[in-house]
Amino acid sequence: MFRRGDRGWIEVIAGPMFSGKSEELIRRLVRYRIAQVPLQVFKPALDNRYGDTEVVSHSRQKIEANPVDSSDDILAAVEDRTIVVGIDEGQFFDMGLIEVCAKLAEVGKQIIVAGLDLDYLGRPFGPIPELMTRAEYVTKALAVCHSCGGPGMFTQRVVQSDDLVVLGAEGAYESRCRLCYRPGEPRQLELE
Repeated sequence: MFRRGDRGWIEVIAGPMFSGKSEELIRRLVRYRIAQVPLQVFKPALDNRYGDTEVVSHSRQKIEANPVDSSDDILAAVEDRTIVVGIDEGQFFDMGLIEVCAKLAEVGKQIIVAGLDLDYLGRPFGPIPELMTRAEYVTKALAVCHSCGGPGMFTQRVVQSDDLVVLGAEGAYESRCRLCYRPGEPRQLELE
């Protein structure tokens, strides 16, 4: 038999924009908070779309978070008493996030990471895809295709930019299904 905190693991919630990744992360963390399990939440400092110190879903659910610049900052900030570590927008962290999550799980922390698994061109995005291969639990979330209503598994950028990261929400990106996804085509298609 093990006590709370003796056994660590990694969970990843991945998918395109508008699939409810942050919302699911918040839902899971709130359940731990209600049970009075010590937890800490982290987000990349560069993601300040809805606020500097909160993870906020597109549906406006939110939870307090510590903004950090790198995966090493997460490792340095996790307190001994913490059992659950939530990390949002994992794709924006460096590849060191994989090792940080592994180290934390090895010392008994339960890690939940939410993030995009593919960038707007359909390529593996940051540490999320590899982290998925090392996680005990993986949730692949799907959105609703903005063009046809089908299962949206891709993030379509609908504004012109050559930058890999363009922070935004409605207006800059849409979710798309396999048939409606057009990598590299930054224009919004009208619903029929």
